[in-house]
Amino acid sequence: MGKKINKSSQNGYHHNNHFSNPRSKTKSTIVGGKYIYHGEVTVEELAGALNISSADILKYLLLNKGFYNINSTLDDEIIGEICLNYGFDFEKEDIVEADDFEHYKIEDKAEDLIERAPVVTIMGHVDHGKTTLIDTIRNSNIAAKEAGAITQEIGAYQKTINGKKITFIDTPGHEAFSAMRQRGAQVTDIVVLVVAADDGIMPQTVEAINHAKAANVPIIVAINKIDKPGANIDKVMSSLSKYDLLPEEWGGDTIVKPISAKQNIGVDELLENVLLVAEMRELKANPKRPASGTVIEASLDKKVGSKATLLIQNGTLHVGDYLVIGTCYCKVRRMTNEFNKPVNAATPSTPVSVTGIDGIPQAGDQFYCFHSEKEARAIALKRAQKLVNKQAKNEGVSILNLHDKLESGEITILNLIVKADTNGSLEAACSQLKKLQVDTVQLKIIHSAIGDVNEGDVILASASQAIIVAFNVHENSLALAKAKELNVEIRNYDIIYNMTEEITEAMKGHLKPTFIDVTYGHAEVLQLFKASKVGIICGSRVTDGTIKRTSKVKVYRKNNVIFEGNLASLKRGKDDVMSVKEGFECGIVIDGFNHDGDIEIGDIIESWGQEVEKK
Repeated sequence: MGKKINKSSQNGYHHNNHFSNPRSKTKSTIVGGKYIYHGEVTVEELAGALNISSADILKYLLLNKGFYNINSTLDDEIIGEICLNYGFDFEKEDIVEADDFEHYKIEDKAEDLIERAPVVTIMGHVDHGKTTLIDTIRNSNIAAKEAGAITQEIGAYQKTINGKKITFIDTPGHEAFSAMRQRGAQVTDIVVLVVAADDGIMPQTVEAINHAKAANVPIIVAINKIDKPGANIDKVMSSLSKYDLLPEEWGGDTIVKPISAKQNIGVDELLENVLLVAEMRELKANPKRPASGTVIEASLDKKVGSKATLLIQNGTLHVGDYLVIGTCYCKVRRMTNEFNKPVNAATPSTPVSVTGIDGIPQAGDQFYCFHSEKEARAIALKRAQKLVNKQAKNEGVSILNLHDKLESGEITILNLIVKADTNGSLEAACSQLKKLQVDTVQLKIIHSAIGDVNEGDVILASASQAIIVAFNVHENSLALAKAKELNVEIRNYDIIYNMTEEITEAMKGHLKPTFIDVTYGHAEVLQLFKASKVGIICGSRVTDGTIKRTSKVKVYRKNNVIFEGNLASLKRGKDDVMSVKEGFECGIVIDGFNHDGDIEIGDIIESWGQEVEKK
């Protein structure tokens, strides 16, 4: 089981004592006729707590909700219905488990808080001078080392200006910025948007603006290359105002600074304004806490193995600390700064590189300290298992579930990304969408552009819980694959009326899904084993496709269906698994069809399910 985070132990930093007070093994109990629970609850666990047979609950679910088995996880609404049906009140405890540390909020003492360095991400169109600006700030000649003078990987660096530090993140593109946000990370305090004075606002500039706005991060604009022929600062400032970035000089609230990164003109003034915005935001952190933060980048090094650049966002990280990083665990064996110099401790807003990780985490994964390697390993394993379950049932925002998500409060605004084939089409589509009004639903177009739907659009949609509207355009193969991975819906239209009508109906909740049967795969029964607790186990080989643990099954004998039902278990060796692919052997137990004489060697088990028809 997880562990409840002990708030009192967080106020002062105690090395190797970051989480404490293990909870009991019981995640639910009956108190005074009330069912009290926390975390995920299965049918079997609920039945045990209520002292009701699993068969009775499964029967209730079959009649009212559909197919479940004793290992099925129940959502809060169904738990409440079952409790009320059997005469119990119910209450869910608001407890944050140790493996869910991203959602734990610690109230720091005011005297423990100190000012921290702002974290700045530099964004903009390719070749507008992002890396040259970082190069000038660091005086380290990064740009000359990079292939084609275009940034190839994320870097994190610190610079001291007038006695105060600024942490810079140099990203390979705004997609990386939103990819981290899509994984739940919010690392950036301020975005510096670099725009070339001789080139002006370009498509990637607009995308960068929209990515920053979607994250609610303040933008400072650096108009670069003012020393080049053809530089036109006024034209750039005029273009910025079209994207709600009205310069201060023109009565707005956007700081705009002309610079030449190459000639080091205006760079000091730009950095002073970064510190000014940071001061206004009152950025603070508690160095006495256990360290927590975010992965900026990770890679596999031939000499040291897996390593990651971590940004400390709160607390202090020490060599020897035990970390859970995403679904990996780590004992910090070595920690280096941006100059590859060893350090023993890292405070808030400091980027460091660490080694000793058991896997390769992803950019945007968050980390937290734990008191032992054993605990970190166990929590990392639990997080990995929960991630598999979450991915299996993850449901993004779609036209069909839009109304339910709005009603439940899971989303409060309908975010759209609009792509079209021409300027005229784009303007017409956006204009008609902005006119849509349904009750109190707010519609917001967070990004619009000409061209096919690309991978960056999908990442932004996932991070912002948005639907992509594609008008007279298609999606490339990378975008399709990423949309499937992240459960992002892309809706294609060629008639504006059809687009507005369908989205209006979706906001009202009037659209109904059409379901189709989908076959996932087949397995042939090769051997039969009898187990006292579960009955007949079918030793099988998957002959095509995939057998899915959560799917329905049909049993065929000589091409005739002899049984339809659900799987009770799916194993590879002794391990429970969620799926088994073609060519592998597995053990299958069929719920309700696991007695002597039910199934025979040579029978074919078909894994299938119902999915919403894509339109």
